[in-house]
This record gives sequence, structure tokens and C-alpha cells, in this order.
Amino acid sequence: MGEWTTPGKLRAKGIIGMNRRNIRYIGRYNNRRLYPLVDDKLQTKLLAERYQITTPALIGTVSTQFGVKRLGELLANRSGFVIKPAKGSGGKGILVIDRVEGVDYIKPSGVRMSLSDVERHVSNILSGLYSLGGAPDVAVIEALINFDESLSAYTYEGVPDIRVIVFKGYPVMAMMRLSTAASDGKANLHQGAVGVGLDIATGTAIRGVQFDRTRHDHPDTGHELISLAIPDWPTLLQLAAGCYEMTGLGYLGTDMVLDQDQGPMLLELNARPGLAIQMANGEGLRRRLDLVEAQPEGISPEERVAFSRQHFARRSKLAPAAGA
Repeated sequence: MGEWTTPGKLRAKGIIGMNRRNIRYIGRYNNRRLYPLVDDKLQTKLLAERYQITTPALIGTVSTQFGVKRLGELLANRSGFVIKPAKGSGGKGILVIDRVEGVDYIKPSGVRMSLSDVERHVSNILSGLYSLGGAPDVAVIEALINFDESLSAYTYEGVPDIRVIVFKGYPVMAMMRLSTAASDGKANLHQGAVGVGLDIATGTAIRGVQFDRTRHDHPDTGHELISLAIPDWPTLLQLAAGCYEMTGLGYLGTDMVLDQDQGPMLLELNARPGLAIQMANGEGLRRRLDLVEAQPEGISPEERVAFSRQHFARRSKLAPAAGA
């Protein structure tokens, strides 16, 4: 019974639930007419380019079955790429090709696909198999991220990403999602990825969880989480904060990645970010959101980031493994 708690204890810790998130924050601060800016990954990418926010390079798009037949031409001479549905959610429908050997397209897991397999996947995207509401979709093809090698020991067959909750332009809470064998190399907490709460002040790890249980190391690499520190953290927060002006959405989830050559990049945005970030941080969002709501309007992104780093700093709850 030690794993269970009560609603009263959750409220005391400032944990917010879906009802409060939906009504108090999303309903109040996110105008529904702006949702297409983030629900459609292609629109998000084009918008980010206008605001000079770095994103993975766009190779091309496929919007018709005729375009599927020309996929081989589009992918010619590409050593690796990512195909994703423009209107997908939860990581569904994302195909990562790590490298190409002859006529074989090879996933990070080593599984080989033929061009016909890739074409079939794109056709499924167009049919709406992975899109919100099953609506017809567009396949977006991006260059492969050359993720920062300093993070390679913390992930398994996948690119780790960083979710930052941005409220009224203030970065209020962050976590890194580390892919595992259980999550099939995807940074999806519900599938078994490790969520690592990050200190807003420094970008260092403060807590780790997998399947809602505390973790101090990566289950596959064995690497301790206590040493995790995000390179170029201030720049990453600055990019996340700038997404408020870019979209006009007051309650936003920004998903970032770290590229070896280009530094922090925006991967995608979410107007309805999940609440598992509270579990990863071992703290509720409410106190931070209340504090931000009390701040005046018209504060610059730089000032908002400085405010968040000052007021939301945390000490790590992680400890080295026994005998280390």
C-alpha cells in the first residue's frame, strides 16, 4: 500500500490533474483557433523558420499516393532520415531510418526495411492511420538528428528529447525522456522510456522514473542518472520561452533535442501537454503556475527565463549506485 496516496496528499504537493489543466490553463490560455499551428508538425516547422527557431532540416513532404511512387527519388543519396505524420500524436507513426545499405533501409534496432516497406508506411500516414481523429494526413520527411554524443550513455537506440512546459512564456518545468529497450527505442514514457526531471536553473537531473517507479540509472546502459547535465541549457530554455511569442499559446509543451552540430533544436509543440512531467520531477506544477500568473505582462523572453531559473531551482534527489 506504500505506493498509493490520497487526493488530499496530491493537492498538498501541488499536483494538478487533467480537469484543472484543461479548464484552468488550456481552456483559459490556449485559443482554439491557434491549435493548427502546433497540431500540424509541418505548420510548426514553417512557423519556426520564420521566427528563426532551429528545427531539423526538412527533406520534403508527401501528400498524395502519386508522391509515394516518387519516394525513392526523394530519398536517394540519403544516409538516414525520419518520416512522421504531420498530424500525429504520442510518437505514433514515426519511422526512423538510421542508415541505408544498398537497397535496405535500417532502423536503429537493426531491423531492415525495403523501399516497398517504407512506401507502405507513408501510404498509411496519408490514409490517416496515425493522425488525430483519423483525418487524411501528410508525411513529413526530416534529416536525421545527429544527437549530442555526451548523452549517448543515457539512451538506448533512440534520440533523447527534452520536454519543457512553458506557461505564459515562462519555462516552468522540464524533463528528459530517455528511450529504452522496453520503449522500443522511443522516448515515450507510457511505453517504458525513462523520465528524468531536470532542474530549471541548471539543466541537471534531479529525479528519474520508469513505469511510475523511481530509477537512479538507465535500465539498459546501466549509466547513473545523477551525472546527467544538458549542454547549452540557457539556450534551450530561451528557445522554449520564445515559442510563446511564436504561437500565442499560453500553456504549451515544447519538445527539444540536442544536435551535435547545431545545438538545441525544436522538435515539436503540444497544446495539450501531458502531466507525467510532475511524476518525473517529484513535484506538482500548481505552485509554479500560480507564481507565473502573478507576474506582470510584457516581460521579455530573457527576463522570463532568468525568473524561472531563479525561482524554480531544485536540488537533486538522485544518489550514486551502491558501491560507486
